[in-house]
Order: sequence, then structure tokens, then C-alpha cells
Amino acid sequence: MEHDHDHHSHSHQLDFEKGNRNAFLIGIGLNFAFVIVEVIGGLYYNSISLLTDAGHNLSDVASLVLSLAAFWMAKKKSSASFTYGFKKTTILAALGNAVILLIAVGVLAYESFDRLMHPSPVEGGKMAWIAGAGIIVNVVSALFFYRQKNNELNAKSAYLHLMADALVSLGVVIGGILILYTGWYWLDPVIGLMIMVVILASTWGLLKDSFKLAIDAVPMGIKLDEIKNVMLKIPDVDEVSHVHVWPISTTENALTAHVSLSESLDFDQKLGVIKAIKHELIHHNIQHSTLEMEKAPVKK
Repeated sequence: MEHDHDHHSHSHQLDFEKGNRNAFLIGIGLNFAFVIVEVIGGLYYNSISLLTDAGHNLSDVASLVLSLAAFWMAKKKSSASFTYGFKKTTILAALGNAVILLIAVGVLAYESFDRLMHPSPVEGGKMAWIAGAGIIVNVVSALFFYRQKNNELNAKSAYLHLMADALVSLGVVIGGILILYTGWYWLDPVIGLMIMVVILASTWGLLKDSFKLAIDAVPMGIKLDEIKNVMLKIPDVDEVSHVHVWPISTTENALTAHVSLSESLDFDQKLGVIKAIKHELIHHNIQHSTLEMEKAPVKK
């Protein structure tokens, strides 16, 4: 049995991690600054929508901090107790982010229904200007995660959070402008409820993906049958069985399998085939593989 760790794309991984870290730091800084602006504006102009949006943005800042902490934990070396280190904290952070966003949506829904039943006057123009700044802040922050969002679940989580915030801010802008010219205060919570449906749909997908990874389901984009066929195409591989694939983190996957090799090979040649299999698996997003050699079953 042989175990292997991937060093093939080490420099690429470092670049990815550096870009991710910088994106999170910028996102945290921009959004926390805007939360302060919204709280001051909401209190000064007596706008519940701005205060509610500030609470939503604050939950996103907390989520970004949680994700950044998970990346830091993932870098901690393995130990006798934690043989894979703390890489799986990135998966738990993604799951936590999805739950936090769902809770935030629930709070916003409650506030929106309450305001729909009890409309209160607000300064629509001022509300629209401040929320408009929120669109810029959230979209700019989200763009820092755009390239990573298809490769890493926490980057996807952050991207969805920030774009959701931009949508919420857009709803506040539209509501503020309409309120300014019509005085229909009930429009703001109605628009908010419509936006929440969009947020809920995207967050549900994130929740499912992160939950699957948390319980060691086969990672997204990997199919066991395809992986098995990739291994069988390697010369001198007669049979592959007991294939298991699971996520170590949101960017790294592991595999264990039993492989039967041609009996005509000597031991060193068999080791060469095992290394060829592992090299091919790296190109299919499996960075850590453990393969056990066994005798091929006797054919009747």
C-alpha cells in the first residue's frame, strides 16, 4: 500500500490561497466600514430598512471573518490527534456561512412583514443614496471572489453573500426612490420580500453543497464511475474496487482504492504503475490518494 501527497501544483495553490486571503481581508474592511455608515445613517434618518440592511451586512462580515479564520486553521500542521490537520474547518465554515445567511434572511423576513403591517415614514431620498453606496461596496467586494468562486466553497459563499447584499441594497434604493415620489411606505418591505426569495434560492444550494462535504460525500464535479475508468485505462491495471472519495477541505480531495495489477510485473514495475495512477488522479482533482495492491481474483 502506498500513500502520496500532491506537490505538483504547490505554487498554484499558494497563489490561490494568497488571492483568497487578500479578497477576504478587503471584503471584511470594506463591508465593516459600510456597516458603520449604515448604522449612523439609519439612526440619523430614522430608517429601519438601513438598520436592517446594516445587520445583514454585519452578518456577512462575521461570515467573512469565520471563513478567513478557517483558512488560517487549515494551514496548521497535522498532529497525532488530527492526522489531516484542520483543513476540514473550511468546509465547516462554508456550512456555517450558509446557516448564518438563512438566519439573516429569516430576520429580514420578520422585519419586512412587521413593516408591511405597520408602515413608518422614512426619508426615501437619503435612504436611496446610502443604499446606493452599499451596491458599489458589495459588488466591488464580490468581484474579488469572482475568479475563486468556482474552485473553493468559501469563496463561493462569500461571493453569494456579497451579491445578495448588493441585491438587498438595490431593493432599498428602489424603495427609497419610490417612497420619495409616492409616499407609499409599504413598497420597501414588499421589495425586500421579493429579494429574499432570490437569496433563499441561492443559499439553499450552498447549504446542500457544504452539508454534503461535511458528511464526506463525494465532492462536487467528481463521479466515481469516471474515476474508476480513469484508473482502469492505465496500462497493466486489471481491476479497481472499493473506491472511496471524500473532501479533506473545500479545495483538496482524497481517495482510497484497491487495485489489481498484472501478475507479470515485478514489484518495482507495480510501484511504477501505482505512481502513474496517482499522477493521473491529480489531474482529476484528487490530490491525496492511497492505493492498496491486491491479487486479481481467480477467473473461473
